[in-house]
Amino acid sequence: MVAASAYVFGPLALFCYAWLLRLVAPALLGVRIGVVRAVLGTVVGTASAGIFGRITPPGVLIPSLGLAFLSLTFGLIVLSSMAFLVVCELLLPSGAVGGPLAVLRASRRRVARIRRYLGLTVIFLRHRLGGVVLLQRGGPEAAARFGHSLRLALEEAGVVFVKLGQVLSTRPDLLPCPVVAELSSLQTQVPAAPWPAISALLTDELGAPIADVFAEFDQEPLAAASIAQVHRARLHDGTEVVVKVQRPDIDPIVTRDLDIICRWASRWQRRDGMLRDIGVLDLAEGFATALREELDFRVEARNLAAVAAELTESERIIVPTVHPELSGPKVLVLQRLDGVPLGAAGSELDARKLDRLALARTLLDAVLKQITVDGVFHADPHPGNILLLRDDRLGLLDFGSVGRLDPTSRQRIGRLLFAVDSGDPEQLCAALLAVVETPQDLDRVRLQRAVTAFVIRHLAPGATPDLAMFADLFRLLASNKLSAPPALGAVFRAVTTVEGTLRQLAPGFNLVAESRRFISGRFVGNLLPASIVGTAGKQLRGLAPMLLDLPDRIERITAALEAPKRVMERRSTGFVNQVLLSVLGGTTGIMATLLLGVHGGPMITASTGLYQIVAYNLLVVSAGAGLRVLLGVVRKPA
Repeated sequence: MVAASAYVFGPLALFCYAWLLRLVAPALLGVRIGVVRAVLGTVVGTASAGIFGRITPPGVLIPSLGLAFLSLTFGLIVLSSMAFLVVCELLLPSGAVGGPLAVLRASRRRVARIRRYLGLTVIFLRHRLGGVVLLQRGGPEAAARFGHSLRLALEEAGVVFVKLGQVLSTRPDLLPCPVVAELSSLQTQVPAAPWPAISALLTDELGAPIADVFAEFDQEPLAAASIAQVHRARLHDGTEVVVKVQRPDIDPIVTRDLDIICRWASRWQRRDGMLRDIGVLDLAEGFATALREELDFRVEARNLAAVAAELTESERIIVPTVHPELSGPKVLVLQRLDGVPLGAAGSELDARKLDRLALARTLLDAVLKQITVDGVFHADPHPGNILLLRDDRLGLLDFGSVGRLDPTSRQRIGRLLFAVDSGDPEQLCAALLAVVETPQDLDRVRLQRAVTAFVIRHLAPGATPDLAMFADLFRLLASNKLSAPPALGAVFRAVTTVEGTLRQLAPGFNLVAESRRFISGRFVGNLLPASIVGTAGKQLRGLAPMLLDLPDRIERITAALEAPKRVMERRSTGFVNQVLLSVLGGTTGIMATLLLGVHGGPMITASTGLYQIVAYNLLVVSAGAGLRVLLGVVRKPA
């Protein structure tokens, strides 16, 4: 009968304790625990009770005082469970997303990241780039050697670092000219992905076999790049298309390397004041965002639609249309444009007797219009991304990398370009300050002198403006601790890239003079009375919703101002609670120590008195308070 009762009441008691432990855990530890932790805590507590029962002295002299031992036993069970839960909370916080599986996956990622760190370290050391510093100080020859080694290392490090080098090649404010020139030649030479992997990805993305979607599909790619490769195909209705397919193995590689680059940038920004001034972490995060967008072909489809909506027939520029029903995150089906890349169109231009200067102006005007008017512009207009079509128009390809400008940024960059055209130092200085982020300790007199020297060097009568002018402009910003926003860097990259394309298309083409022609015409048109009235009307129409929303804005501002106060109150309350728990635990521990030294009083066993039992219970309370304080100190506040 007793054994049967034990089989019934034993599990019932364990269940009740686990339920009670989960119920009181927020009060004991300040955290909520799950069922698994409650069960494990119960097992640990019960095991400690068994150990305590074995070492408990037999022979309680006063049976009515046996409850004192019972309270101590229960206290030790609770304390053991608390200690186990604290260890679990320190190793795996209960708020961790995904639980133990997420921690296991994070551990695998950490191991893979460490392995990649070691691989990159070997690459950079092999090319004698230990202790890489972005801004070299050693003269042109040393910078050229550094740039050559850096280019080779980036090419060996893989696609993400090659693309990082390509972006850095557009930032002469960060790197010496020899390094920029070396990085400008970075290319990703990659073989095509094997057809079985491409076929499997296509079938998965299309949701049907390739033969059901395409009447013909050329397994040999037209071009293979680091992110994707392009195949020629034909739909069942006879439409000629090209299919851009993402490389099957690229996503985890990009994710891992971008994480490493952002971690490096964060570490460098904390340690180096100069890198902190130029915002190296913001640059890295902007690069990571842009590259992640390239991995989602739906973004490119939206970019194409946005650019196509702004094109007119008079511009003689087209972009391929997208087949959205066949496109997705990793597959993009586009209209096939019949033409020759500009990089290989020299003989074609001569054979057709086309006006190279007129084509160059067409291309430049399209890029500048995208920058100053449309707000979405091709960020990489190199000769391979531009086709000379059979009807003598130009086709723009590959909109995975674009720049975006909101109306305010477009207006400010247009104002900057107009100020460059005017050659007025004061106007140029004001336009620069409107574009960049201005530090509080800016020396405006020094900046004005630097801008005046820049105007005399590049924009005075008799001077011949060239592309080096933009490089000097970026150096002027860096020397005055003015951080160029990513949008301005994207504009500079587009202008720098298209300059090389224009020179190849029309040798001797003067980018600066032709840009002046476009900007002057655009801004003079904006200064006509009718344009001014129209602009004023648009501004007033845009202001009306803001005025209507003003009461809600004031309320949100008030709430935002009160939020820090509430945060401080919560933190102050938490701090006071921690102090009180520390005092309680310390006081209880001192009382227990004093009671252990008191002799006399009722004896429960031959060697243990009631005072000692009470002291042991107080030590349990003190230890429990200490565990709660420890967990509160180690864990970050919510």
